[in-house]
Amino acid sequence: MPGFLLKELLIKFLRFSLVGLSGVLVDFGFTWLCKEVFRIQKYVSNAIGFTIAATTNYYLNRIWTFQSLNPDIVTEYLKFIGISAIGLGINTLILWILVSKYRQHFYFSKLFAIGVATIWNFLANLFYTFVS
Repeated sequence: MPGFLLKELLIKFLRFSLVGLSGVLVDFGFTWLCKEVFRIQKYVSNAIGFTIAATTNYYLNRIWTFQSLNPDIVTEYLKFIGISAIGLGINTLILWILVSKYRQHFYFSKLFAIGVATIWNFLANLFYTFVS
């Protein structure tokens, strides 16, 4: 892979990660609000937090990370949400395994699950959603 392509890929990944970091704050905030304040079941709260974060992440990744000019925003958004839904499955499975099987702390496990799902989300969006 030529150096300039590797540099461009690294920049995209760093931007995607920064957007993802903002998504972590949104995700944790809404998960906490739903779980602790509204007493919604923890895995449902996790899905709510993840979904709200995925929507804000779509917008930020579209304009900043991938600088998409695709006029078909609906299809692009649905692709992003589809990939995010698979990411949610990965996230929830890891969360469930760590909490239920290995008795790890819920929020520590959630942070780890987000990290794994981030790698999936970046690669899938790079090669599927935001293809130039």
